[in-house]
Amino acid sequence: MRVALIPPLLAVCWGLNWPVVKVVLGTLPPFSFRCIGLGGGALLLLLIAKARGQDLWPQRGAWPGILVGGLLSVVVFNFCTVFAQLSTSTSRATVLTYTMPMMAALLAWMVLGERPGRRAGVSLLLGSTGIAVLAWPVLRGLAGGQGAGPVGSVWGLVFPLLAALGWAAGTVAAKRWPPQGDRIVFTAWQLAMGGVVGGVAALLSGESLPAVWPPQVIVAVLYHVVIATALAYVWWYQLLSVTSATVSALTTLAVPVVGVIGAMILVGERPGPLDLLGFALVLGGAAAVILQPRRAVPLDAAEGTVRGP
Repeated sequence: MRVALIPPLLAVCWGLNWPVVKVVLGTLPPFSFRCIGLGGGALLLLLIAKARGQDLWPQRGAWPGILVGGLLSVVVFNFCTVFAQLSTSTSRATVLTYTMPMMAALLAWMVLGERPGRRAGVSLLLGSTGIAVLAWPVLRGLAGGQGAGPVGSVWGLVFPLLAALGWAAGTVAAKRWPPQGDRIVFTAWQLAMGGVVGGVAALLSGESLPAVWPPQVIVAVLYHVVIATALAYVWWYQLLSVTSATVSALTTLAVPVVGVIGAMILVGERPGPLDLLGFALVLGGAAAVILQPRRAVPLDAAEGTVRGP
């Protein structure tokens, strides 16, 4: 797939996934849902890899990237986001989680030596300002002592920020330990980690699945597994392989815009004037990067030499 198509595709796939997950969580318990979603995505990718004649067991050098990236980008991110949606509105959870690009830019600077260029700096400024505007009601609710409200829940702030930190660290880890071997197999094993964690947590917490699933929940689960999990993660690692960690993270700034609009349509949330201002700023920041992605020039941490993806 052409790299230029990946950012808008991720924006749509992951953006719509937020209200889709909200629909599913009205019927399925959180750990069981993550087991089904991540485990189903892993199984689908392994079947695709098998059909292509790929070796399903990763090569030895791929395991550091699988384990570290799987823990951060899959386990931490996915489990924090699902509890974020149970703690606050979909739109707030979405935009607070996408403080991730700012965290990734900082971590990439500290760990990989990726100094943000002018274009990335403008995108970072616009995007962070937009997310700050969208997060303001949460902070105002906390300051006013409305911790139990749908917007002011303290966990509605903590879980999205932890998800953002996990994804940002996973993005940097993917540049430090880039995928080796077949990208589909690599991604499948990372998703499998999340599926196992979800299954164990569901058993320990005593969750049980409902006997009857409404049709809209079945459709939502299929979308989540096939498009938002299996395909989107493969596209994400393809993007990471040809752009810097900072640019890759910044291209996802359009996701919360799609997510909030999707929440309006699918779950009936209604944004206010501050939301609309935040949308404009975030979309402007995303456009600054999406229009012209740059190839990565990662530095070897030990020798300061150029290292290929």
